[in-house]
Amino acid sequence: MTYGEFAELVGMTMSSVRNIDNDELVFESECGRKFKFYHSQGCCECVTIQDICGNLQLLVGSPILQAEEISQVGPEVGESSTWTFYKFATAKGFVTVSWLGTSNGYYSESVSFRETTNG
Repeated sequence: MTYGEFAELVGMTMSSVRNIDNDELVFESECGRKFKFYHSQGCCECVTIQDICGNLQLLVGSPILQAEEISQVGPEVGESSTWTFYKFATAKGFVTVSWLGTSNGYYSESVSFRETTNG
């Protein structure tokens, strides 16, 4: 498993972008590299995609021009919560993916990003 830098998506052209059960977002580049946004769920925590503003197909077939992450703690949804927003842009348009992480306050609520050989 290779952990990648989120910013390395900028300049790449994707052949597919998939949302898998609101638990993962998978990007596959035209050159065959695959990247995954996910959270390894544990006890007393939940991190899932809550909303996708825009069509993921806007990110396919045109180079990624923007890949930005913004996190915001709260407002509380349970004992602890973190919203993480991923903003993507191509010449075709913009997409924002909103993740919500909740926990009892002792576990991670963050989204992980890595390059993978699996889809």
